[in-house]
Amino acid sequence: MSALKLQYIMSNEIAKRSFFSRPPEPPASILLNDPYKAIFIGTTSIFKVPFSWSFENITNPHIAVVGITGSGKSYFVKTFLIRANYIWGTSAIIIDWASEYKDWVRQSNGKIVSLGKGDYLNILDLSGIPPINRTKQIMNALEILTDISLFPEQRRLTEEAIEQSYTNMGFRLPDVPPEDKEGPTLHNVIALLQEKLQEGTYEYPAEMENAIYRLRQFAREGQDFFSRKSTIDMKKLATSGLVDIDLSGLPDEQHRALAALVVLQILKEKMRIEGWNMNKGLKTLVVLDEAWKIAGDEKSDAVMIVREGRKYQFGLIVASQNPTDIHETIFSNVGTTFILRTRFEKFLNYIQSSLNFSDTIREEISRFGVGQAAVDMAFQTNLSFPQVFTLEKIRGEEPLYVYRIDMTDILTKGEIDSGSLPRDYQFEATELKNKLIEINMGAESMASIVSAFDSRNRSISMHDFIDLLVKNSSGTRDIVTFLKSLSIDDVIITRIISEIGDAHAGGVM
Repeated sequence: MSALKLQYIMSNEIAKRSFFSRPPEPPASILLNDPYKAIFIGTTSIFKVPFSWSFENITNPHIAVVGITGSGKSYFVKTFLIRANYIWGTSAIIIDWASEYKDWVRQSNGKIVSLGKGDYLNILDLSGIPPINRTKQIMNALEILTDISLFPEQRRLTEEAIEQSYTNMGFRLPDVPPEDKEGPTLHNVIALLQEKLQEGTYEYPAEMENAIYRLRQFAREGQDFFSRKSTIDMKKLATSGLVDIDLSGLPDEQHRALAALVVLQILKEKMRIEGWNMNKGLKTLVVLDEAWKIAGDEKSDAVMIVREGRKYQFGLIVASQNPTDIHETIFSNVGTTFILRTRFEKFLNYIQSSLNFSDTIREEISRFGVGQAAVDMAFQTNLSFPQVFTLEKIRGEEPLYVYRIDMTDILTKGEIDSGSLPRDYQFEATELKNKLIEINMGAESMASIVSAFDSRNRSISMHDFIDLLVKNSSGTRDIVTFLKSLSIDDVIITRIISEIGDAHAGGVM
């Protein structure tokens, strides 16, 4: 045992030594903002300091939100939109891929736009944009969604036909169009190409035929949601309070992505013209949730908007349960990133490499419960404190009731690797109901399952949960669909079904 040794040290030497290091949280002066100009999110994990979000001292108002199913992601987005409207009178447009927000918007007396279910959006609408600029936007969307960039001649033919369709309607390509003048439609563009093909003078008819075929996928009878007169006015929607643009009625990902691109393009031009005014707060928040095609492509307007920072009078919220669906440029340029429960190694690797936070923060993220979050903020000036910190819990407008599916019974049986699955899956109430709707469960069966959760303190084992699904007439396909929605690998799903199959031979298997 070594002996202690006393040492005489001058006070000026002691003053040079650092005995303490600051915990990974910004000072209260940064976290506490004027409640009349900032959105309260929650309290920090270490010092329990109330954190209020403001765009005034960060690079831009754009936000990325990531978190696995059941992390509280949609709960956070709803809370943020409600409080932004209260603080700044901010309108919100939700580009709703899977109809996740529609019921909430309806309950909040918002407006529902249902593309594919009665509403139409003419992609050649100008909305105050000069035709030559709108043509470039349309071509950019086609390059993202189709292979047209691989065929220069087809691209040229399509671009010329779009410009010609505007000219034929009396527009001058470089001029700002009159507000009340209707534009052409995609049917007009296709007709021009067909007319040229029928003339028989074009040297490469196959190129023309392929150009026509590519456009027709957005103009077929019964699916011409973007080729008819618009039933919505995007310029007015930007200031119409809470709006849900429901894309679930469109036939496929390509149609949904086209709708999202058109909405972003029109809003971006509208806001660019009006310019940024710090004193007006945020005019509009646009939510892109699970829009992988839009958030992941370098050429998309989502990436361009984030890159251009504060030019626009609106904030873009890009949310996804799979961080790799969000382009790294977005993580690198948004003013704020909220990281909720994220457990998969590849997701954590991607986020950590994009935001460069410590292994300590990474470990905390992997252990988060529902509503807990790490926050990364890009401040306008270099500061001497950590820019990534954790929140004890997001404090919403209503209690966050968590419904939990416990995986312990699955992990302790059979040959399933305990490191390949989380210990549980957690959902907020609305999220659980949406998951059950996705497997076509009726209202009565859904109420029965929610009631079973409530009677067991909102926690049920996976075995008992699947038993409930079987008793409520869910078959193998529905159960597999539900498990896949939790990002569980096919091999593990097979093992889970096999593990409980003997007990439900007449139901699941």
